[in-house]
Amino acid sequence: MEKTSDRTFLGTEKIGVLMKKFAVPSIIAMLVSALYNIVDQLFIGQSVGIDGNAATNIAFPLTTSCIALALLFGIGGASCFNLSMGKGDEKRAAYFAGNSSAMLFICGVVLMIITEVFLSPILKLCGAEGGVVEEYAAVYVRITAIGFPFMILTAGGGHIIRADGSPQMTMLCNIVGAVINIILDALFVLVFNWGMAGAALATIIGQIISSVIVIYYLKNYKTVKLTIKHFIPKFVNVKQISLLGMASCFNQLAMMVVQIVMNQLLATYGESSKYGATTAIAVAGIVMKVFQVFFSFIIGLSQGSQPIESYNYGAKNYDRVRNALFLTLALGGGLSLIAFIIFQVFPANILSLFGEGNDDYVEFGVKFFRIFLIASIINFFQPIVSTFFTSIGKAYKGVFLSLTRQFLFLMPLLFIFSYIWKLDGIMYSAPAADILSFLVTIIMMSFELRSIKKLEMEKEKVMV
Repeated sequence: MEKTSDRTFLGTEKIGVLMKKFAVPSIIAMLVSALYNIVDQLFIGQSVGIDGNAATNIAFPLTTSCIALALLFGIGGASCFNLSMGKGDEKRAAYFAGNSSAMLFICGVVLMIITEVFLSPILKLCGAEGGVVEEYAAVYVRITAIGFPFMILTAGGGHIIRADGSPQMTMLCNIVGAVINIILDALFVLVFNWGMAGAALATIIGQIISSVIVIYYLKNYKTVKLTIKHFIPKFVNVKQISLLGMASCFNQLAMMVVQIVMNQLLATYGESSKYGATTAIAVAGIVMKVFQVFFSFIIGLSQGSQPIESYNYGAKNYDRVRNALFLTLALGGGLSLIAFIIFQVFPANILSLFGEGNDDYVEFGVKFFRIFLIASIINFFQPIVSTFFTSIGKAYKGVFLSLTRQFLFLMPLLFIFSYIWKLDGIMYSAPAADILSFLVTIIMMSFELRSIKKLEMEKEKVMV
C-alpha cells in the first residue's frame, strides 16, 4: 500500500465536506458498536424474558469499562497522532499510532483475566442479588469476557484508523462484526435455543473477526509506515496518549460507576415498590441501551470532528477550529431534538421490541423513558465540547468536563433524590444532572473561544 503523509486537505477542504467524510462513517461505526449491546438484549428479551434483560444490565458496566479503555488509547492516540501530523512531526506520530494500538490489546487481556478470576464479586458489585438473574449474568459474562481484548482493539483501533484518513474502514470493521453478531444471535438464540450463552458466543465471534480487520489495516497504515518498534509501548508516549484520552475514558468510567450505583439503588427501591427489583433493573437497562444508540450519533459526530479540530489547531488555523466546533454543535442539536421527540412519543413501542411484560412492566418502562430522558434535547452539548478540548490538546479541561454530568452531578443526585423520592428520585436525577452539566459546558466553552480569538489576533499581528 502506498504511503502518504499529506494531511494538508484537513487545513484546506471545506469544513462541511470534511465533516461528511469523517463524521458519517464515525456515526455509523458508533451506531453499529452500540448495536452490539442492544442486539443481544433484543434477542434475549424475546427468548429468555425479563430475567435475561435484567442480567444483561448487570453485565453492562463491564462493557462500559471496555469502551473506557478503548477511548483512553483510541481517542488519545488519534489526538496525539493528528496533533503531531499538524506540526509536521511524522516520526513521533508513528509511535503514537503504534503504542496506542498495542496498549488497547494489552489492557483487554488484563481486563479479561481480572473478570474471569473475580467474576462473582464483580457481578455482586454490579447489582446482582443472587438467584436466576445472577446465574444468567454469570453465563453471559464468562463468555463475553473472552472477547474483551478484541472488543477493545476494534473500538479503539477504529480511532487510529480514522486518524489515518480512512473513516470508511473504521465503519467497515464495526459493520462486519455487527452483522455477524446479528446473524449468529438469531441462529444461536432463536434456532438453537442456547439462551444467554448463545448471545454471548455470537458477540465474541463478531468481535474477533472485526479485530482481524483492524490488525490487517494497521500492517498497511497509509500516512506513516508502522513497524514492530512502533508497537513497543514507551512510557513517554503512553503518558501523552493517556493524557489526551482521559476525558473520554473518564466519562465512560463515570458512566460505569453510575450504572453500578443505579443498579444497586434500583434493586433496593424496586424491591420495596409494586414493580419489583427485576423489573426496575430490566427497564433501566433497556432505557440506557436505547439511549446509547442515540448517544452513538453524538459521539460519532464529535469523533468525526476530532481530526479536523486537532490538525487545524496544530496548524494554527483557528477560524477552521471554531467553525468545525459550531457545525458539530448544530448537527448535534438537530439529532437531539429528533431523539427527544421519539423518547417522549414512542416509549411503549420501543419497550415492546425487548419482549412482552405485564402491566406494571409497561407502566414503569414508559414512565422511566419519559422522565429519565426528558433532557435528552441538550445531551449533545457536553460530550461534543469535551471532545473539542481533547482535540486541541486541553486534556485537563476535557477530563473535568467529561466528569461533570456523570460524576459531579448525577452520582450525588442519585443518592439524594432516591432517598427523598425512592424510584421517582432515580428517574429525576438524570435530567437535573443534564441541565447542570449543560450550564457548566456553556461557561467553559465561552472562555475557550475567547482564548482562541486571542490566539487568532496574535497570529494576525505576527503576519503583519
